[in-house]
Amino acid sequence: MNSVHISCNERLVLLFGKVKSAVNKVLPKYAFIPLLMAVAMNFFTYYGTQFITNYLSHFDVSFLVSDNFQVIPGFIYIYILAYIQWIIGYIVIARENKQVCYEILSAELIAKLFCFISFLIFPTTMERPLVVGSSFSVFLVNSIYLLDPAINLFPSIHCLESWMCFRGSQKLKKVSNWYLIGQFIFAVLVFLSTIFVRQHVWIDIIGGFLAVEVGLFIARKYHTGQIFEKIEKKFRRN
Repeated sequence: MNSVHISCNERLVLLFGKVKSAVNKVLPKYAFIPLLMAVAMNFFTYYGTQFITNYLSHFDVSFLVSDNFQVIPGFIYIYILAYIQWIIGYIVIARENKQVCYEILSAELIAKLFCFISFLIFPTTMERPLVVGSSFSVFLVNSIYLLDPAINLFPSIHCLESWMCFRGSQKLKKVSNWYLIGQFIFAVLVFLSTIFVRQHVWIDIIGGFLAVEVGLFIARKYHTGQIFEKIEKKFRRN
């Protein structure tokens, strides 16, 4: 029994080692803490604020929806694929070098702090249309409506993340111009998708854009990426 138990433990250790090796090939060690902090801040900002704002009255921004912008269910694919854009975008940014990684991800945290404050002091909501049809696109739209309630709209985190991926890609030297162009085009498509699947209104897009630009400005001016340097040094001592 002991030999079997040891054998199982050894297999787990080997498996963990292979997984760790594979992850290290994709992400440099210095990127782990900033990326984990960014993910944690995202969940804290979007879901944490809901515990407070659920008991507050929300400002209805439905009046900002133009009749010219009808729901186009096909845009739901762009909306969903945005998650893939973010994963790829932040991994590529993290792999560029430590300075770029720390600057962009500190800007990301600042932008999310802007969102956190906005969600608390200016909670918004909107009416969603009844999307009828038997297509898979319509099914996905209604699924998103069910899973993602119409709250925490301003600024749009969807637009924020996609624009940050584009703006971060402008600092990259290890990718081609086609990558930069692709990030820009997809970010614009994500902006449109939030409108055409009636997840946001135009002011939410502007809010996401401004959150990124303010975050990047503060990160550059005050070198906020240095906080990750300090965290890294602290972990090294320990």
